[in-house]
Amino acid sequence: MLVVSGEREAYAQTETPISVIRIEGTQRIEPTTVQSYLPIKTGDIVTPATLDQSLKALFATGLFADVTLHQDGGTLIVNVVENPIINRISFEGNHKIDADKLHDEIQLRPRVVYTRTRVQADVDRILEIYRRAGRYSARVEPKVILLPENRVDLVFEIDEGPRTPVARINFVGNHEFGDQDLRDIMETKETAWYRFLSSNDTYDPDRLNYDKELLRRFYLAHGYADFRVLSAVAELTPTRDEFFLTITLEEGPRYKFGTIKIDPKLKGLDATPLYEDLRTASGDWYNATAVDDTVTVLTNDVNKLNYPFVEVKPATSRKTDLHTIDVTYEIGEGPRNFIERIDIVGNERTVDKVVRREMTVAEGDPYN
Repeated sequence: MLVVSGEREAYAQTETPISVIRIEGTQRIEPTTVQSYLPIKTGDIVTPATLDQSLKALFATGLFADVTLHQDGGTLIVNVVENPIINRISFEGNHKIDADKLHDEIQLRPRVVYTRTRVQADVDRILEIYRRAGRYSARVEPKVILLPENRVDLVFEIDEGPRTPVARINFVGNHEFGDQDLRDIMETKETAWYRFLSSNDTYDPDRLNYDKELLRRFYLAHGYADFRVLSAVAELTPTRDEFFLTITLEEGPRYKFGTIKIDPKLKGLDATPLYEDLRTASGDWYNATAVDDTVTVLTNDVNKLNYPFVEVKPATSRKTDLHTIDVTYEIGEGPRNFIERIDIVGNERTVDKVVRREMTVAEGDPYN
């Protein structure tokens, strides 16, 4: 006799080939469906390895809570315990986050097979939603209510807990700007009594990533072209009621603009008058924002000179020994896009042609 189950295994080698496969314990699932998942077919000689493969294959379907394989002579008996079907999903204790939003975020649905793995995945997802809302002490307990016909109601009992504020934001490596100057730039704020209407004093990893970008832009706008955020660490206190943020910076040296040039690659374009509109000048502190503004201005200027398809690229050359950055604005031809159609909606009192005649573009015009 050869027996293998989800809980225990007992092997006694037999050379009798399988002539009949009998499925027992099914309620909703057809026996032929269960048999289709089995690697063992009639005529096979069963070994411990093939039984183990069959056991894993049936569990991998997610349809069964337990499986037992039992060979009796030429008959292989497969006894299964089906996972229940979810009848209803509800939430209790959720006051800060609407149940409809939680329903949209979880994967389980009514009339779906219940498995512990899926439930745990949804518990983790709900906890993540509360963490995004600044509630790191939230707890979720799934409860199962057994119903007739192998059905269950699934209830997520939620203890939302208090908001977890950011108590302190510390900086390491900042020599040119003070901590408070950098805190003013960030979206994340330290908790204070007057911020009771704001959620910016809670820890949000996505907001912290945005804060890192804001710091980078700030330093680039003040000449620190080598600036980097080395790390941003959020530490939750042992009582899980406050966060401490520590942001480590590497400011690097401060740069000035070196040579500023315009390189026109468009045929017949005279770059001389364009120099008057440059937002960057040699000798000024390097400013990445000013470079972006110059790109916009040059693009508009060249458009007005009857060059509809323009792309301005700033090419930089860094001289670390002189702490200068040369910038060359390369003006070339951009993608050739045209306006195919203009749709006007919401004009209930004014006809289309009245609105269109006030517009500076029309269908068929170059798009920029």
